[in-house]
Amino acid sequence: MTMNMDYTLDVLVRLLDTPSPTGFTERAVALLDTELRALGVTPTRTRKGALTWEVPGTAGGHVTFSGHVDTLGAMIKEIKPSGRLRLWGLGGYDWATVEGEDVRVHTQAGRELTGTVVNVRQSTHVHGAALRDLKREAAVMEVRLDEQVFSAADVLALGAAVGDFVSFDARPRVTPAGYVKARHLDNKAAVAVFLAVTRDLLARPAPITAAFHITTYEEVGHGAATGIPPHTDELIAVDMAAVGDGQTSSEHHVTLCVADGGGPYDHALGNRLRAAATGAGLELRVDIYPYYASDGTAAWRAGGDYPVALIGPGVDASHAYERTHTDALQATGALMLAHLHATRLA
Repeated sequence: MTMNMDYTLDVLVRLLDTPSPTGFTERAVALLDTELRALGVTPTRTRKGALTWEVPGTAGGHVTFSGHVDTLGAMIKEIKPSGRLRLWGLGGYDWATVEGEDVRVHTQAGRELTGTVVNVRQSTHVHGAALRDLKREAAVMEVRLDEQVFSAADVLALGAAVGDFVSFDARPRVTPAGYVKARHLDNKAAVAVFLAVTRDLLARPAPITAAFHITTYEEVGHGAATGIPPHTDELIAVDMAAVGDGQTSSEHHVTLCVADGGGPYDHALGNRLRAAATGAGLELRVDIYPYYASDGTAAWRAGGDYPVALIGPGVDASHAYERTHTDALQATGALMLAHLHATRLA
């Protein structure tokens, strides 16, 4: 079972180029809505802003796959007398990972202003060792706008204000070797896979009905707290698998996360996914992430009465400038399809 990778990457790059920090996701959701309707699928929206669609199966049972389209980002916390902007972070990232990144400020009037995240001692020629010793935290990071602004009044005159959203440029790149580099592969990589899997299921229906639930507040912990279809028999959260020292996850494989900061996931469902991977000839990595939580955890904490598992493509440098490989995207979609074609829930 193989997805169309050209289609997957086309959707992924367009999605990465669409800003969607938590709380400011309408453009990305609209892109998905348009793409689904072009496939002949009519999605629905929750009042919270999530997007859901289903592909009917030929037998019985209902598996929901949850992914999120919201990303890390920021809001304007303060307009400084200098005309620089102090930020309030959205999501869990270290400020050092966004230092030097280009940003867009999304004003209430609809105007977009560009700028760069810098720190208050950015020049080594001015500050010397003080730059190297500076602890990167919100208080010392600021946005330098690409406008002639020399005061707070100058910034206000451009239409920017406290509370405006700020997005970090994703800078997506697909290399000849098949690597995909960008910010926000967490979790737009999984969402692009959802579209490709949907396309496959429309051509080759599975026995099980598949629902896809795209949340918009995962990065702040409550994305799937509402909106999971009530007839869900199993919930499989699909998110990035963190690659690094002490982890088994790989940029070239799909991973089953058996436990994270929210505790263990459902053992029996995890074993069904292991069996599906074996049946499909997939090398499934198994991992634990101590500093991680998913939409599956949010759904359980909100009272979801169904087994939950977590899978996803391996992503290096999570919550920074990330990288994965088309192998991992392909394997994630293949595992989803194998599970739907092998599982019997009725």
